[in-house]
Amino acid sequence: MITYGKEEPSVSRFVSRFTLVGILVALAASTAFSTAALAEGSPVGTSWRPDLGPNVYVFNPSMPQSAIQATVNAVANQQISNQFGTQRYAFLFEPGAYGSATHPLNFQIGYYTSVAGLGLSPNDVVINGSVDVYNQCFGPGNCTALDNFWRSLSNLTINVATPGGCYFGEFWAVSQAAPLRRVHVNGFTTLMDYCTGPSFASGGFIADSEFDASTVVNGSQQQWVTRNSKLDGWTNAVWNQVFSGVVGAPPQSFPSPPYTTLSTSPVTREAPYLYVDGAGNYNVRIPGVQHDSVGTTWGSGPTPGSTIPLDRFFLARPTDSVQMINTQLAIGKDLLFTPGIYHLDRSIRVVHRDTVVIGLGFPTLVPDQGNTSMVVEDGTGVNLSGIMFDAGPDNSPELLQMGAGPGQHSLAGDPGSLHDVFFRIGGATPGRAGTSLVVNSDNVILDNVWAWRADHGNGVGWTNNTADTGVVVNGDNVTAYGLFVEHYQKYEVIWNGNGGTDIFFQNEMPYDPPSQAAWMEAPGVDGWAAFKVASGVTRFTGYGMGSYSFFNQGVNIYAAHAFEVPSGLPASSLRDLLTIFLDATRGSGGILHVVNDAGGSSTVANPDVPVTVVAYP
Repeated sequence: MITYGKEEPSVSRFVSRFTLVGILVALAASTAFSTAALAEGSPVGTSWRPDLGPNVYVFNPSMPQSAIQATVNAVANQQISNQFGTQRYAFLFEPGAYGSATHPLNFQIGYYTSVAGLGLSPNDVVINGSVDVYNQCFGPGNCTALDNFWRSLSNLTINVATPGGCYFGEFWAVSQAAPLRRVHVNGFTTLMDYCTGPSFASGGFIADSEFDASTVVNGSQQQWVTRNSKLDGWTNAVWNQVFSGVVGAPPQSFPSPPYTTLSTSPVTREAPYLYVDGAGNYNVRIPGVQHDSVGTTWGSGPTPGSTIPLDRFFLARPTDSVQMINTQLAIGKDLLFTPGIYHLDRSIRVVHRDTVVIGLGFPTLVPDQGNTSMVVEDGTGVNLSGIMFDAGPDNSPELLQMGAGPGQHSLAGDPGSLHDVFFRIGGATPGRAGTSLVVNSDNVILDNVWAWRADHGNGVGWTNNTADTGVVVNGDNVTAYGLFVEHYQKYEVIWNGNGGTDIFFQNEMPYDPPSQAAWMEAPGVDGWAAFKVASGVTRFTGYGMGSYSFFNQGVNIYAAHAFEVPSGLPASSLRDLLTIFLDATRGSGGILHVVNDAGGSSTVANPDVPVTVVAYP
């Protein structure tokens, strides 16, 4: 993301897990502990827990709050600036209450950290306090949330209580890949950190959540998508704020203010989640499919769906071979990735329908041999969530293939789904891949996907972290909510399937084409569209879709169109489109048309001002 004047941050100085984190965790060993230790023998007064690895910490209400605070603070101190580090963590809270109004539990979470309650309902775990993400500061007057990626909060209630000062609410100042899911917040909530400036932010995603007793402050968030939730109010919009199936959402008003509001969500399936039942057994809840839905799944009772005991999952470690993982999948096991980096010498192959694959603490899959990281043979009912896919040093044709080949006819009544699945080309390590995600199966639900060709970090450059396309959709009737695709070198999204729907799209074109000649769709056609709907498609709908340009190589680079679609689509198939030229002090060139030849230009003549098309064709 654009960093508005700051130098791109280098990889942070790491605090060794065996120094600061290790010391503090050791001090709290009898009360705040990893599940690896518990597998060998639980401390007195705790139930048995599965071995989820050394970086998963499970808390219960009987633990001293000081011990919990010490543990979460130690990890946060390491991870807040650890943008491209290898450490991964998960904090899990058993049912009960933590903190109090007079002694709140307040903590920050940094990169590659997931925080989740272990209740069947979000109301089963209550934190009296806050779980926060603040701006990162890169010098005086240069504090933003633009790089606050790869963290999550889910399945719990927050009764907002803080010690005072500027940070007196629930602060969630994030950008991409930082979802809020199944969260119930009672009290003031802000998606902007206004305590330090200039506070730019480029988020974000909320689903299946409820906010009571206060209006949510959107503030400086350039764009945001909220799905199937309940609001007590929403303050403002900047460029592209989208609501789908949200109780209390602002009314449709794009482009002034730029709210895109759908009364219901056409087809949804919430992400699976881990919970502990009354007997202390660990299970995974698989929410059912909903049609034309509005509001949360849990507000009036348990989330509809099915339950799988955790002992039916293979609990993978980074040291496990792909052969071992594939053997477990072949015999019918579901799969849980514990935190860590997984180096793959071949593809992980999901061979059975209705397989559930979930990740804790942002497990990251890296192909070492130019292989595809994961192939889902048949997408019917397959559910993937909470996983990162990094490109490896040798070019991979794709990182994730959902469906073994085009025309893979999966069942409409049992759709496959991807939740909080994130892709990265470069940044952490040098990487290359032709395409990040290929969806061949029909009826798949994409629910918060960020595909990012890195614009900063390690191994970054036009000929270094090469990647043509972020997402290719070949399946019919695919539905996407929260599709973020950035900086790829040709079409960023190619949609070949019929009957598709995209609700919210955020894109930045590549910053770094070295010349116009190096970035041409065809002779006489400048650049590449961000979103290409193939010529053979007769039905496609899109809502709240934005593409931005920031060409920073000091030469004028233009894209002829942000969106290219067949002229024969039904009237108003696309609603609420926009382009923006970012940062006139450093950018050049721009986007000449919004969709096909409709819509004006966004160039240095109108920087940071949306150019809009309300309906097309």
